[in-house]
Amino acid sequence: MRQQTIPARIRWGVDVMDVQPGDQLLEIGCGPGAAAELVCSRLESGKLFAIDRSESGVDRTKRRCAQYVDAGRLTVRQIDLATLRVPVKRLHKAFAFNVNLFWVRQATDEIALLHEKLLPGGRAYLFYEATMPEGKARVIEAATTALADGGFRVSVLQSQQPAAFAVIGQRVTAQD
Repeated sequence: MRQQTIPARIRWGVDVMDVQPGDQLLEIGCGPGAAAELVCSRLESGKLFAIDRSESGVDRTKRRCAQYVDAGRLTVRQIDLATLRVPVKRLHKAFAFNVNLFWVRQATDEIALLHEKLLPGGRAYLFYEATMPEGKARVIEAATTALADGGFRVSVLQSQQPAAFAVIGQRVTAQD
């Protein structure tokens, strides 16, 4: 199989997450599997659970990342976040690249699920390509509000090269 490239925005996002060898992660919308490939290459005892609503996204990720599926580091399922009821371990990190869910509609149930599944101090990373500057502010505002309303402490990180940004929600507890 020929080596597939990993887009710069995906590399930037995975670097921002600082994936550790023992991390437990959830990817929302795994698409072609580029992020899954890069994340799994950094895991040793950790695991990635990747979900996508699309059968083709799941199939592409499984094919691209077959070595990680075979090694038990990656599980891929066709399901959306709202109906995710599988026994996922408590997570260090959850992430999504260019997933509209968090800014185009109310995602209260999905954000509550992320808050429940993330360990205290765990983070939800919502990455977006910043190719249309006029829409960037709207996405940042909506995603920030959604995460903050769901009990997350929110920060925004921006990159010029690649043109991307991240809305990051850290799970806080009553003591924080």
